[in-house]
Amino acid sequence: MGAIIKRELYSYFCSPIAYVVMAIFMFFSGLFFTVVCLANDTSNLTYVFTNMFLVTILLTPIMSMKLLSDEKRLKTDQALLTSPVSIFGIVMGKFFSACILNLVCMAIYLIFGFVLSFFVTPNWAVILCNFFGLFILSCTMIAINLFLSSLTESQMICAITGFAVGLFIYLIDNVAKAIPVEFISNLFQKLSFMTHYQNFTVGLLSLADVVFFLSVIALFMFLTIRVIEKKRWS
Repeated sequence: MGAIIKRELYSYFCSPIAYVVMAIFMFFSGLFFTVVCLANDTSNLTYVFTNMFLVTILLTPIMSMKLLSDEKRLKTDQALLTSPVSIFGIVMGKFFSACILNLVCMAIYLIFGFVLSFFVTPNWAVILCNFFGLFILSCTMIAINLFLSSLTESQMICAITGFAVGLFIYLIDNVAKAIPVEFISNLFQKLSFMTHYQNFTVGLLSLADVVFFLSVIALFMFLTIRVIEKKRWS
């Protein structure tokens, strides 16, 4: 698994993907921090992290689109599958490499906390809760997009599908309100990523929210492994 992580990180930073992702992420993070905190003389980062919800779910398809689709496009998937690494190790290695890139992007929030410390005493418990919430949201979206990447050899199709799924996740609350059947509407609301994510933005670390995101990650990692296993034996 370690070899897969090193290989993917090397691939990220030897291509424009890592730098484009970091530039977009840090631009919007800095923009929201300036507009929300510095311009209004507040140390409350809640709105910064809330606004980063949409940026994150639309940015992760770019981060994840090449993870498995590129292997099929370059015809290196068979060599990878016959390597001494298990399918679980391959999938987890690619997943962790994208998560590490995401952590590199999110390091900017530690700088924000340091900047705020010049003016007030930051509430690091709330900041770290926000940090963890955005990280686990990003990991969930990476798992979903990793699954999408396993279904096609086209990075473009994977990215477009990832954007569509991300927009649906973003709009799921509005979809739930538009459904007249109460049972289905409540079901959609319980599946809302924003509902579970908002608790983190106010500094509330809820076990139910953590379990929700971890369950989604586990589900899509399992589906990705099954897709690869099916192709391996076909």
